[in-house]
Amino acid sequence: MQISVFPLSFKQALLAGAASSCLLAAPLAHAQQAPEPKLNEPQTPISAPDAPVPDNDQEIGFAADTLEYDTNSQVVTATGNVQLLRDGNRLRADKIVWDRNTGKVEAQGAVSVIDPDGNVAYGDRFDVTDTLKDGAVDNILLVLQKGGRMAATKGERVNGVYTLHHAAYTGCPVEGSDGCPKEPTWQINAVKVVYDPTKQRVSYTRANVELFGLPLIPVPGLSHPVGDDGGSGLLVPNIRYDRVNGFEVAVPYYLKLAPNRDLTVTPHVYSDSLPMIEGNFRHLYDRGAYQITGYATYGSRSSGITPTDSQKDIRGAIDASGGMQLSPEWSVNGSIRVATDRTFLRRYDISRDDRLRSTLGVQRIGENSYFSLAGWAVQTLRVDDPQGQMPIALPVMDYRLRMKDPLLGGQMQFQANTLAITRTEGQDTQRAFAAFEWNLRKLTGLGQEVNFTTYLRGDVYHSSNNLLTDTISYAGDPGWKARGIAAAAVDMRWPFMGEAFGGVQRIAPRVQIVASPHLANLSVPNEDARSVDLEDSNLFALNRFAGYDRFEDSSRITYGLEYNLALPDFTLDANVGQSYRLDNRASILPDGTGLSDRMSDIVGRWTVRYKDFVSFTQRFRVDKDNLAVRRNEVDATVGSKKTYAQISYLRLNRNANITLEDLQDREELRLGGRIQFARFWSVFGSTVIDLTGAQEDPGTTADGYEPVRQRLGVAYEDDCLTLGFTWRRDYQTNGDARAGNSFQLRLAFRNIGI
Repeated sequence: MQISVFPLSFKQALLAGAASSCLLAAPLAHAQQAPEPKLNEPQTPISAPDAPVPDNDQEIGFAADTLEYDTNSQVVTATGNVQLLRDGNRLRADKIVWDRNTGKVEAQGAVSVIDPDGNVAYGDRFDVTDTLKDGAVDNILLVLQKGGRMAATKGERVNGVYTLHHAAYTGCPVEGSDGCPKEPTWQINAVKVVYDPTKQRVSYTRANVELFGLPLIPVPGLSHPVGDDGGSGLLVPNIRYDRVNGFEVAVPYYLKLAPNRDLTVTPHVYSDSLPMIEGNFRHLYDRGAYQITGYATYGSRSSGITPTDSQKDIRGAIDASGGMQLSPEWSVNGSIRVATDRTFLRRYDISRDDRLRSTLGVQRIGENSYFSLAGWAVQTLRVDDPQGQMPIALPVMDYRLRMKDPLLGGQMQFQANTLAITRTEGQDTQRAFAAFEWNLRKLTGLGQEVNFTTYLRGDVYHSSNNLLTDTISYAGDPGWKARGIAAAAVDMRWPFMGEAFGGVQRIAPRVQIVASPHLANLSVPNEDARSVDLEDSNLFALNRFAGYDRFEDSSRITYGLEYNLALPDFTLDANVGQSYRLDNRASILPDGTGLSDRMSDIVGRWTVRYKDFVSFTQRFRVDKDNLAVRRNEVDATVGSKKTYAQISYLRLNRNANITLEDLQDREELRLGGRIQFARFWSVFGSTVIDLTGAQEDPGTTADGYEPVRQRLGVAYEDDCLTLGFTWRRDYQTNGDARAGNSFQLRLAFRNIGI
């Protein structure tokens, strides 16, 4: 049952059951001088009724401490823990006067009525019919079974529909942790409120939203669903300002099409640009789900390539994704991400991605097998990136089968893989290979962990238009090419463990030997192994290239040390290592990777954690010759979930060939933090600074300190309201997405069903 009250305090509705030690809060603002309804739920719980359950809906279950019956007037008077049950409705009161001639029931003193849906109405005096379905009450508090409270100066229930006058509704708690009544963070006040339990919807007449006790937002014609099921209606507007589009007001309208389908349509109105429409459709079904989001507007755009390339046209984007589970093993998934031009997403602050990838694939995952057939295409949003050079991969096939070795033990894996890449104005490449891998893990009597690996693979390539690839080492030779790959490795780890410093420490030396014959790597194209950098994660990898098109054809020994210390509130994890190439032939790994010489650079990582308060990780690569730091990556977080500081720092000083774009040097700093200065209030901020200068990139004109983006804001967040104001400044211009300031106001009401 739902009941709303207009200017009555939610706290005052709990006064009858509140402890005398609680401080009473000030009432809500009065409307039309009406007495203030109360939205607080009494502390005294409703016990299970003692009245007998009636056999049918025509009978009434009745119980009381004392009972008087006037046979002449047919009036029943019951006092003391009085309870009535009929047709799923339950009434409880201190006193009930029941006129059997008229069917009128008057309940007095700590009255509560529970309807069949579980909604509970409280009041001092109820006038109801003996069916317990219809009636009226003054100063009523209604607690909804699906969440939310309503209080009113007067309310009626007719045919199950509640109508309340001078009412208030809130989805916020109205009691503090100490059990004392408190004012809710927000409430909706209205002259009239109608709640229909069948439709699960609350409708208001002449309503306004009250925030922190202050009337804030008039919302004529407001209507919203109750509980978590949701329902059609307007959502909270989004208000922001930026230099490009001016003031923006976005008013989403949510349309619930079915329990598993919905549509949200959001008009965006700007002061300095034409309006934009946004739509989001979601569908959840028994085998999967998908969503489609689209944007559309009309206006001028400029890519920034030339000063005179501005033109007016329809602009927009589509972002769709979904998946379907065909069976426990088979599934289908895909995504579509496209935009009409290179600057639309950034100008309207939708996304900062510089490349959009659309995919489609089917896969089967078995207990010991995996199959995938997929395709994808890329749209570039970078100003200096030719779209014709973007790859279209169709098809991409990968099959793997894992089984136990019946002869030597261990595990075997068979793999078959194909890839076909097409470019409208670039190199085309097709590749297919079959591979076999065998792994065996053994433990010696001294506690050494030894892993044996054998890897065999045969490749077939075909490529054309190779001269259209700018980097010669990536192009390969045109036409058909074949390649055979063989590698064997032995990896030994010897952990030593024991008590130390009040905890447990582990020290584990590790040695790996890999043997592989010389390969004609540069004769085949390189599509998926262009970015390579020695680091702790791939130090002991069989192939330190990221993809399949390049394989590290060297015999080498790799050695390192792992360390772990675990204390009750403190952990330390660290590793360090280096590799040495046993043969003296030239490496295909270019300068700047840390692997071009026979002796590699030194790489490592260490991570420190103290409780949930400190987390610090550093990854590094040190030049073997002069100990110069070639890679320094730091990620640190200090603080609690409410107040914390974060820092991320990256410096790549590879000393690489500047013609390899995948190995360019850079330096960047990211800072972020939050300070909670009150129970629900906090300030937050972040910044991204490009520290790349001439020392890292000789071709740059930057001075080594160039802010990219800054953000600062204040937020309020409790269990029923989120309120925030954010300032952001972007320092980079990309076509018509110009640098400048933006401001955003965010307001979200929780527990309101929309």
